[in-house]
Amino acid sequence: MGKLNLKGYKIESKKIVKNGIPSIKFDLIGDHRHHGERNLKEINKIIDNSKFDNELKNTIKKIFIKLATAEAKIHRKPIDKIHFHEIGAIDTIIDVAGAVIGFKKLGIGKIYCSKLNVGTGFVKFSHGKFPVPAPATAEILKNVPIYNNGIEAELVTPTGAAIITDFAERFGEMPAMKVEKIGCGAGTKDLEQPNVLRVFYGELEAGKNEVINIIEANIDNMNPEIYPYVIEKLMENGALDAYLTNILMKKGRPAVKLSVLCEIKETDKLCSIIFSETATLGVRIFSAEKRKLDREIKTIKTNYGNVRVKISKLNNQIQNVMPEYEDCARIAKKHKIPLKRVYVMVKRILKQPYQS
Repeated sequence: MGKLNLKGYKIESKKIVKNGIPSIKFDLIGDHRHHGERNLKEINKIIDNSKFDNELKNTIKKIFIKLATAEAKIHRKPIDKIHFHEIGAIDTIIDVAGAVIGFKKLGIGKIYCSKLNVGTGFVKFSHGKFPVPAPATAEILKNVPIYNNGIEAELVTPTGAAIITDFAERFGEMPAMKVEKIGCGAGTKDLEQPNVLRVFYGELEAGKNEVINIIEANIDNMNPEIYPYVIEKLMENGALDAYLTNILMKKGRPAVKLSVLCEIKETDKLCSIIFSETATLGVRIFSAEKRKLDREIKTIKTNYGNVRVKISKLNNQIQNVMPEYEDCARIAKKHKIPLKRVYVMVKRILKQPYQS
């Protein structure tokens, strides 16, 4: 947190028991409130002036953009005219930065979240008294399964909503996994239920299916030169795969079916790209289960340089070993030799016993 270059606060942690659950309680000590003054530009300046790497900076700023976008929609103002009140405080900046840093340091590949209990009742903000969930929270949690069980308290804040919706792959049932560690973080309020955030850390069970979305659109009135650009843009923005299929529509018209595979959280963003970049008037979205082999990337040495190799396994047994096309193509161009010769060379090396 020292890399934020913010002063006037300190962080303390202690072990407590919350409704019978041993937990860790973090507290921010000091004159850390800063209401009604910071806008998105000022918060971005704090992040840009920090000593975080660019990946951390961009992720933190993306979460604050999500908060600002929700506030702008609620107050019907341009995003650059939004002044954060509670959200502009130092503790919120530390909440967001701390979450992003924590996920990175733990090396977490995927995050799954339960349905969110948002609570009920009313909460006071600088703008007045609002029903729970607060307007910004409700806006951010669109398309996320929420509920309340009658607890009169704000159980999900706008900041918490922005963080979890940015990171979570999906919301609902816990995936099949081998749990290695369990962490519990305590909230401040004493409620009828344990005011605790519980995190299960471990590995997904091998061979189990993952749920993804498939987005499809039938297009019969677009310049075919546009398709490669659209495919490239979709892949750059989180698509797992994107491809075209020739189809025959009603009245015998030839057309193209655009198919996009994506993680559920990327669906809205990719749909926006399809609508803005293609001539389609609508898309179909449906869920599918995906099962894949375990994969790892290793680098092997050749006479022409290093080549990355993708190794796929089933039950810890190697099934396929394939060199990466980009590395082989780079070597072929650099040394002016046929690409197929590079593949033959790599495959010859791979005939040696694989060393893990």
